[in-house]
Amino acid sequence: MDRIYHRLEEDIKLRGLSDGTCYHYLRQVQLCADYFGCSVSHLADLSDEDLRHYLLHYLHLGTGPAHRKMALAALRFFFGTTLRQPHRLQSLPWPKVPRPLPQILSGTEVLSLFEAISSLPYRTVVMTLYASGLRIREACSLQVGQIDSKRMLIHVQRGKGNRDRYVMLSERLLHALRLYWKQHRPPGPFLFPGHSPGLPITPGSVRRALHCAVSHCGLHKRVTPHILRHSFATHLLESGTDLRVIQALLGHGSIRTTVHYTQVSPLFAARQTSPLDLLGTPAGRVLG
Repeated sequence: MDRIYHRLEEDIKLRGLSDGTCYHYLRQVQLCADYFGCSVSHLADLSDEDLRHYLLHYLHLGTGPAHRKMALAALRFFFGTTLRQPHRLQSLPWPKVPRPLPQILSGTEVLSLFEAISSLPYRTVVMTLYASGLRIREACSLQVGQIDSKRMLIHVQRGKGNRDRYVMLSERLLHALRLYWKQHRPPGPFLFPGHSPGLPITPGSVRRALHCAVSHCGLHKRVTPHILRHSFATHLLESGTDLRVIQALLGHGSIRTTVHYTQVSPLFAARQTSPLDLLGTPAGRVLG
C-alpha cells in the first residue's frame, strides 16, 4: 500500500474523524490520484493549478456542490495535515451547497408509516429514529446499556463528531422496545443486531424497509431516516419546545448548523416530552 496513503488514514484517525468521513476522504484522494494516473505519494508534485483543473473537471461532469465540497475538504486535509503544506488550495473557494427545506411528515403520516412496517425489529428502529431524533447510524449502533429506563434517557455515545449526548426516552418507545426485547432477545451488546454475528443492523437495510413502507402506505413524499429526524425536531418546535433544547437534543455541534449551541443537562433532557407520546392524543393534534 502507498506509504502516504497509509499515513493519510492514520492522520484521519488521529484527528478523531468519523468512519464515514475517513472513507470519503480516502476515496476522494485516491480518485484524484487516479485522475492524474499517479500514486497518492506523487500528488505532492502537482501544482495548485493542476488541482484547480481537477476540481473544475468535477464541475464539468455535473457533480453536485456537496460532492465537490467533500473533494476539496479531503484534498485540503491531505495537503495540510499529511503532507504538511497548509498553504495549498487555500485560495479555492468552498462550493456553496444549497439547503432545500425537507419535506416534514405530519403526525398522521408518521403513524401510518409505523403501521406499514410488518417487521417488528425494523418498526422498532424506525420508531426510535422518530421518537428520539437519532441519526441512522446512532440508532443502528445502539447498545442495550445505552437505554436508561429509570431516568427515561437514551445515552447516545460517539455521535457525529464523536460527541456524547442524552435524549429523552419516550414512554411509548420504551413499551415498544420491551415488546421487541421480549420477542427477539437479541444476543450480544447491540440492541438491533444484524445478520452478521457481532454486528449491528445496517443503515442500508433500515432504508430499504422504510422505502417499502412508504410505498405500501402510499406516501408521496421522499421519506428517509433523516426526514424522521427533521420531523422529530419540527414537531418538538411546533409543540412548544425551546429551540435551544432541540439543538442540544439533536447533537448539533457545528457553528454553521447551530450558531448558539447549548448543551442540555441529562435531567432537563429527561423532562422533555417526545412527539411520539403526543401522537393520537388531544395534545398531538397540532402535529397534523
